[in-house]
Amino acid sequence: MIDMKWIRENPEKVKENIQKKFQTHKLHLVDEVRGYDEEVRKLKQEGDSLRSDRNEKSKQIGNLMRDGKKEEAESIKQEVNKMASRIVEIEEQEEKLQGKIKEIMMVIPNIIDDSVPIGEDDSKNVEIEKFGEPLVPDYEIPHHADIIARLNGLDKDSSGRTSGNGFYYLMGDIARLSSAMLSYARDFMIDKGFTYCIPPFMIRSDVVKGVMSFEEMDAMMYKIEGEDLYLIGTSEHSMIGKFKDQIIKEEELPITLTSYSPCFRKEVGAHGIEERGIYRVHQFEKQEMVVLCKPEEAMDWYYKMLNCTIELFRNMDIPVHSLECCSGDLADLKVKSCDVEAWSPRQKKYFEVGSCSTLGDAQARRLGIRTKGENGTYYVSTLNNTVLANTRALIALIENNYQEDGSVKIPKVLQPYMGGKTIIEPKK
Repeated sequence: MIDMKWIRENPEKVKENIQKKFQTHKLHLVDEVRGYDEEVRKLKQEGDSLRSDRNEKSKQIGNLMRDGKKEEAESIKQEVNKMASRIVEIEEQEEKLQGKIKEIMMVIPNIIDDSVPIGEDDSKNVEIEKFGEPLVPDYEIPHHADIIARLNGLDKDSSGRTSGNGFYYLMGDIARLSSAMLSYARDFMIDKGFTYCIPPFMIRSDVVKGVMSFEEMDAMMYKIEGEDLYLIGTSEHSMIGKFKDQIIKEEELPITLTSYSPCFRKEVGAHGIEERGIYRVHQFEKQEMVVLCKPEEAMDWYYKMLNCTIELFRNMDIPVHSLECCSGDLADLKVKSCDVEAWSPRQKKYFEVGSCSTLGDAQARRLGIRTKGENGTYYVSTLNNTVLANTRALIALIENNYQEDGSVKIPKVLQPYMGGKTIIEPKK
């Protein structure tokens, strides 16, 4: 959410930003919200003037009553009563207008960084850099679901009976490998100086609305029937919500957290749920990182966080590349975002395994997260980045470590979490 003062003073820049995001249907909202803002300021000015006059006249009434001038005092009393009634009307009008302003402000997209490439959709995203050699072996690599099944590691028939499409059972060494990746990701981030946290896995609607757009919420979140609670789609929402309505001491910044959680997603949209494997599912586990910092430090943290994910995947012998998200592919709250994609030797292309984003003070403004320093109180900047999502990372690891005999090598960094095991072999 953008500062109303900034919109008031820079309407053309806000409109230009909307056009860069190819959301021309929202252009009228800029003038509309400025009109409401002007009305509010006029009402506020009138209300302040009336309150001042009322206070003065109330003093007069007291003096007149003391001097025995009851008729004159009664006349002024009637004026004061009219003023009071008008003040109530003004406050009611202000409240309605503020509600309209907030409603509009929640859908005007955040100002994107100048470095963001302009494009209508993800087909215009720009590759930044490759890390590791994307190799294709001279033997066939089966679909990941088939590989895992031959290792007795996946049971989707049973999950179909218990839960339906989009769920899965991971079994045996594959389940252990999934846990090993998450444990390694946790320890990796702790070694980077991040504080480990396990957050609540359900959050209230006011937190949901503070961290994401309405469109994202409807497409992603599962609502708990009869309660004001949603299952989290990613732990960053719960982690940012931790600081709702708080004033953080400036010397405590930056706050760097890494969190584990299960994630639950409806996955509504054209892409749908994958029938066979575990690429797009309703439930997975994730290690996340979140940073709250001073605005001037946000971009430095953005690149630090992005490099953490790249380093982690390279440590697991998985080639990746970074992809700059174009303007039309950015969610409305984001200032800048970059996807990390892992190489798929089976598909001979990269696929998304994580995303790093800086959101400026948009989430902090919605949730009331501020810091106080020598120069006063201001909103913090928030950032988030995927360390590792277990299902997609598992696919990348299995494909890139698949051997011709059907076995899967375990990267060295994961072997201590696998009891020293170096390879997973097909079951006879």
